[in-house]
Amino acid sequence: MRPPYPFLRTLAMAVASLALTGCASTAGDIGYYWQSVRGHVRLMRAAEPIDQWIARDDIPPALRERLRLAQRARAFAVTELGLPDNASYRRYADLRRPAAVWNVVAAPPDALRLHTWCFPLTGCIGYRGYFQEADAQAEGERLAAQGLEVEVYGVPAYSTLGYLDWMGGDPLLSTFIAWPEGEFVRLLFHELAHQVVYARDDTLFNESFATAVERLGSARWLATQATPEARQAFTASEERRSGFRALTRATRARLATIYDQKEAKGLDSKALLAMKTEAMQDFRAAYAALRAGWRATPAQLAGYDRWVERANNASFAAQAAYDEWVPAFEALHAQAGGDWQRFYDAVRALAALPQPERHERLRALLPRPAAP
Repeated sequence: MRPPYPFLRTLAMAVASLALTGCASTAGDIGYYWQSVRGHVRLMRAAEPIDQWIARDDIPPALRERLRLAQRARAFAVTELGLPDNASYRRYADLRRPAAVWNVVAAPPDALRLHTWCFPLTGCIGYRGYFQEADAQAEGERLAAQGLEVEVYGVPAYSTLGYLDWMGGDPLLSTFIAWPEGEFVRLLFHELAHQVVYARDDTLFNESFATAVERLGSARWLATQATPEARQAFTASEERRSGFRALTRATRARLATIYDQKEAKGLDSKALLAMKTEAMQDFRAAYAALRAGWRATPAQLAGYDRWVERANNASFAAQAAYDEWVPAFEALHAQAGGDWQRFYDAVRALAALPQPERHERLRALLPRPAAP
């Protein structure tokens, strides 16, 4: 466990660590720093040890059982996945709000390139987070006024990269505690993975790595720990997610091709807009057809529906950060023979490389397309 830092250093590291969910800022934005630190401190103060919550007689039985599940999943993360054995996710906080933070992402109207915010300790991040939704919306409006396409969305959890372990670590939150078992453990493993490796200035690398850990880890959990009902529910959810991921990946590639033509062929803005509009119309039509084949409740589809309704360049660019390099990391895990520590050592070695070389190594790990 890290010893307490001097107060000012603690504040700086708190803000810096929040960058993983977009809580980063330019150096002069004191007001932004303050909302980040204040919001996180309030969250930490709301957290109490899980054992104390379980011992209470005024909580619903479903919450008590889920907290016990969280304890088992936390132990599994350490013993089976080699994830950090520290203070994180051993406390629980009821936030009484739908999200931990609200992220803002933005991109130009003619590129899938995320707008970034930079901070000296963590580098440049492709998203920015706020503890108040109104503040996030205000930042989104400011960016939209500059001509950028913007999305604001709630985030159920974030990682402080282990920097605040001495303060109690990252707690479990009411924003995701009731998720279906498979989805719950996925998120837990994802956030813990951020404490293993972090590459400065490389959101794509960091999020894809954590997503690979969550996928591989949750698959092992479901195979060895979950009930048949939990496995069945997760399989149905994963089928929806896989189909949606394939659709968005194809649309992202189509949009990238359109935007590349702007430079290669000198497309004027009117022609580019027409092609982009057609691509988005086709995307929404394809989603409607995909959705019609899903067996799911309206609540299970609501997140997909909202995403599709608001989809723009910022949405597609942000999503790429979470899955672009995942197949490469899965291949690296296979090369390590499924040994988690060997895998993490290989990822750390990649993180130490200059970004262009790091991405080239990952590109070489991607599965080759099947021959026609």
